[in-house]
Amino acid sequence: MARKTKKEPNVPKSQGLPDNVEILSAGEVLENPITDTLRENYMPYAMSVIVSRALPEIDGLKPSHRKLLYTMYDMGLLKGAKTKSANIVGQTMRLNPHGDAAIYETMVRLARGNESLLVPFVDSKGNFGKAYSRDMAPAAARYTEAKLEQVCEEFFRDIDSDTVDFVDNYDSTRKEPVLLPTTFPNILTNNTLGIAVGMASSICSFNLEEVCRTTIAFIKDKKHNIKDTLLAPDFSGGGIVLYDQSDIDQIYESGRGSIRVRSRWQAVKADGGTIIEITEIPSTTTVEAIIDKIADLWKQGKIKEISGIRDETDLKGLKIAIDVKRGTDCEKLMQKLFKLTPLEDTFSANFNVLIAGAPRVMGVGEIIEEWVAFRTDCVKRRTYHNLGIKKDRLHLVQGLEYILLDIDRAIEIVRNTEDEKEVVPNLMIGFGIDEIQAEYVAEIRLRQLNRNYILKRIEEKDSLIKEIAELEDILKNDKKVKKIIISELENVIKKYAKPRRSQIMYESVMEIEEEEEEAIPSYPVNIFVTQQGYVKKITPQSLRMSGEHKLKAEDYITQHIETTNDMELLFFTSRQQVYKCRAAAFDDTKTSVLGEFVPAKLGMDEGEEVVKVVHTRDYKGFVLFCFDNGKATKVPLSAYETKTNRKKLINAYSDKAKLVEIMACTENEDIAFISSVNRALVVNTSQISEKTTKNSAGIQVQTLKKNQYVKAVKTAAEAQFANVNKYKTKNIPAAGSFLKEEDIAQQLTL
Repeated sequence: MARKTKKEPNVPKSQGLPDNVEILSAGEVLENPITDTLRENYMPYAMSVIVSRALPEIDGLKPSHRKLLYTMYDMGLLKGAKTKSANIVGQTMRLNPHGDAAIYETMVRLARGNESLLVPFVDSKGNFGKAYSRDMAPAAARYTEAKLEQVCEEFFRDIDSDTVDFVDNYDSTRKEPVLLPTTFPNILTNNTLGIAVGMASSICSFNLEEVCRTTIAFIKDKKHNIKDTLLAPDFSGGGIVLYDQSDIDQIYESGRGSIRVRSRWQAVKADGGTIIEITEIPSTTTVEAIIDKIADLWKQGKIKEISGIRDETDLKGLKIAIDVKRGTDCEKLMQKLFKLTPLEDTFSANFNVLIAGAPRVMGVGEIIEEWVAFRTDCVKRRTYHNLGIKKDRLHLVQGLEYILLDIDRAIEIVRNTEDEKEVVPNLMIGFGIDEIQAEYVAEIRLRQLNRNYILKRIEEKDSLIKEIAELEDILKNDKKVKKIIISELENVIKKYAKPRRSQIMYESVMEIEEEEEEAIPSYPVNIFVTQQGYVKKITPQSLRMSGEHKLKAEDYITQHIETTNDMELLFFTSRQQVYKCRAAAFDDTKTSVLGEFVPAKLGMDEGEEVVKVVHTRDYKGFVLFCFDNGKATKVPLSAYETKTNRKKLINAYSDKAKLVEIMACTENEDIAFISSVNRALVVNTSQISEKTTKNSAGIQVQTLKKNQYVKAVKTAAEAQFANVNKYKTKNIPAAGSFLKEEDIAQQLTL
């Protein structure tokens, strides 16, 4: 809290101010709680960023995008010729209070020339830069030209039919739309990235035709399986989407998740050897970032198969050329580059959308449902607007019917009326029509006041009555509204559909094998794991020649594993996660060193500790998780095997009860459960059924009374009971038998 300085004496009060207003002297500091300051100053700013700047709404646009597109529409750039970008930016400033640089950056990203969007909105001419390059900057606004793309017709076709609300701009001199009545789910057809205060939005793009067909199928059947029509994300830069069923399900259902995208390449024979040409890269990286990373790895000696790399991007498009040495297997080299460089990258999805002014993270199905509701409202508002126009027209035509009965009388009334102001009232009295009809008749020019003209106008009556009935039927019938939306979506497919840019690689054809740069040597090693999370890998020869282990104060060894250098190690942690790596990842060392700190080496979460280390080569056997509530979960070790390079798995075991022991077994064996009241129960692992779900709570093995718990779990061989058969049972759950005195003494000795 700020320190209050001493107040100057005899400070005069200003004249004309109330008695309770005090003038502070120079240097005086007012004490104000920081919570009040945050509430009064920071919260309005945070809400403004969330609602009015960073997050897209259901029409798929942020406010800055919407203001720019509407300004261009207002300038006649949907049908007209291109105009200077500087002109567009200047006009947009009447709606957008931000500076010209920010507006032009927005326009650049929406342009076809920048290649940021799968469905671009701005037809550009000139240098608009490239999304895949950080060095290819766009030219200044005075040098480039632009107009709206044809697809923007789907945004503005109904804009003048009261389909959306209009509000004042920032200085109340113009009106602007709150949303644009887009006829297709634009929110899903273009990637959107926005960072607000305390939240963000990251929406990946999908193919326009797939989105429209999915929406049509959803309108017809809300139980439609989205994956049948919406195959996978489709990115503007192309590339290869590595299809993982669980990742796709997570994104489609929750709106959060990640999708891996790989660059597209080909090997080309040249005079000097073989060249790898990369023509498409993930949208999350740039050409420069890829080249810098590959060059860095080459300098470190980690990639010896490359003799040169260069950027050959030109007017034809992106190209990175990699010269490889003779005899190099290009496929294996690319697999290595995919692991070590941004040539394979991950798009993190977070479908955070503003719905009715509130941010919501939604899955694809929810977004489509919200869009259908929004579009339904637009269609009904348009129908109601058109209905009003038709009714007004019918009202005027009905007035003409009365005139048709006696045109001469109408002329006579007008001729004999002395004052112009009395013409309308006299027509109203003479023909029994209302003021609007009389005003319409009075405005008809003399040359038009003939029977043929009036008959043609009256012919409209039947068609108007029919159209009004149809419009009223649409407002009453939701099925007809849905048919209109479906028809509009089919029209969008017909006019704007294009093939997918991103190829999909399914798991069945993926060859993502975990191959090391060099063959891992296989030799015997001893793995020592300490209670505080340190690991030492020592060869048998070094172990025989070493002395006592060097450990930190109060640290001790919890595991000693005899294995080989190429064995896979699984580190189960206190956060129900498992981290995987090879034994070769740890350096050979001696007992005289502390070892390597596992949480730091494997990038564990803060406060996460190693509980148990399991080693395997072929993932055969099972893992037994034993809990203090007497339950045990038997999970096949193969459940932790992955085809991809994932080093971390979540939900490795249940968190419903306190973990007592983790055992890895290659075959069934006897296990002893010992409770807090010294009851022992020996069961064979074959009695415990396997669970396919890793974090299952398990089955009850030892029954416990209130306030009792399992304090230890050991193999029967480790327990060293005098008569192990005394504690065995055929059926579980069971309470077990009380330990004999010699067995209690044995447990204390152990």
